Amino acid sequence: MLALQGLGVAYGGVDAVRDLSLEIDEGEIVGLIGPNGAGKSTTLHAIMGLVPVRSGDVLLGGRSLRGCTPETVAQRGVALVPEGRRIFADLTVEENLRLGLAGRRTREGAGEDIERVHELFPIVREFRQRQAGALSGGQQQQLAIARALVARPDVLLLDEPSLGLSPTVVDIVFEALARIRESGFTVLLVEQRAQRTVALADRTYVIGNGELRLTLTPDDAGDTEKMVAAYLS
Repeated sequence: MLALQGLGVAYGGVDAVRDLSLEIDEGEIVGLIGPNGAGKSTTLHAIMGLVPVRSGDVLLGGRSLRGCTPETVAQRGVALVPEGRRIFADLTVEENLRLGLAGRRTREGAGEDIERVHELFPIVREFRQRQAGALSGGQQQQLAIARALVARPDVLLLDEPSLGLSPTVVDIVFEALARIRESGFTVLLVEQRAQRTVALADRTYVIGNGELRLTLTPDDAGDTEKMVAAYLS
């Protein structure tokens, strides 16, 4: 579904991502973890067309996205939930949710998809007439994911969805991710919670200094020494 082939990204001549190659098959959740500054968010931004690709390629269903604008990438079926959520605070929850419909390639099934995200995140239904800026951080995160899902993307990119959330809300988010996979969505998940990500994802890539260091499977989630070594390698 999504493949990075020798991806390279630089800021002002300084490499942020170097020769990164990975693949995500349809219906998989794939994790991307690593220390701060490893190039995780930059990778998502390169896929989305928010930063220029210096070398290599990004393929969606075998079709190159390199050089495409973010609007074109979205129209082709990629949705990004950025770090910090970026909801529209002055709009209601329902208005924020319906903005996701603008990214759909067809309106067919839109009502059913809205109903599914209401079931997935009940607060989106419960607070639909509330101003989005009045929601807690965890509630805003649930709204941001729901908004991306109603666009019905082929690939969902999540950038640190658990950042700054309480343990209870983190549980809600990870449980929702498992159900999202059951619904057939393909997800690339950038996360700070390495152990939980490795346990959830079909496989997890560890990057450091913009380079692929290691690939982990759910069986590695309980191996603390391997997890620590992955970050320090």
